[in-house]
Amino acid sequence: MSLSAESASGRSRRTPELLVPALLGGVILAYFALPFLTFLSRTGTANVVSGLTTPNAQVAIRNSLITAPLSTTIATVFGVPLAYVLARRSFVGKRLVEALVILPLVVPPVVGGAMVLTAVGRFTPIGSAAAAVGISLTDSLVGVVLAQTFVAAPFVIITARAGFGAVDERLERASRSLGYGPLATFWNVSLPLARGSIVAGITLTFVRAIGEFGATMMVAYNPRTMPTRIWVDFIAGGIDAIVPLGVALLAITLAVLAAVQRFGRVPTVIDR
Repeated sequence: MSLSAESASGRSRRTPELLVPALLGGVILAYFALPFLTFLSRTGTANVVSGLTTPNAQVAIRNSLITAPLSTTIATVFGVPLAYVLARRSFVGKRLVEALVILPLVVPPVVGGAMVLTAVGRFTPIGSAAAAVGISLTDSLVGVVLAQTFVAAPFVIITARAGFGAVDERLERASRSLGYGPLATFWNVSLPLARGSIVAGITLTFVRAIGEFGATMMVAYNPRTMPTRIWVDFIAGGIDAIVPLGVALLAITLAVLAAVQRFGRVPTVIDR
């Protein structure tokens, strides 16, 4: 039997085995696609362009495009080093640290927002101290950033940790043996090798931050971001009223994912 015939025979034997998983997977894929298609079909009944040119919509878009990148930057600057420590070191209290990282992912966003309020609210010691120097930690863009960072930062920490964990430690030891210090080794060896996972984590963090509603609503209902503006518009005018901002938010997230897939390596996290 020729090689091509053997290959075809192998594929034919695998087809029945994959039929049931493929059908089950097709059901969930159809469920994912249906809401997108039905929502986008309503763009014909709503003037998206005119909806996005209203002052309220433009303010919400501006606020989201200011706060989400800032939240993502904060999460990355502080989260990636933590991810490296968790991937490379064992220490007393490590399980507690891991639990703290996961906690914002498992609590409902509204509860997360309430937690942030108990820490930095207007009448807390931190909130009062900030207010004394003219900084409001709630009902401000600062409050939005605090809420977004709380719920979104775990994504970059968890994915970056997976990336660092996949880096062969022998390469880091080789770098150290050549005279490079810990920081130089981290910057020139560990960070580039874990780049794919880190980029994926940054992407997930940004998408989570820009779409955050529950925690943001609790900490900073004003000024409006895109998700909170969508909620207000929905209460006032129903589904058609939120189509413009909904389409804009979807377009931003898809553009970010497309850019990262073009210049980064998002699939590395999924492949792991």
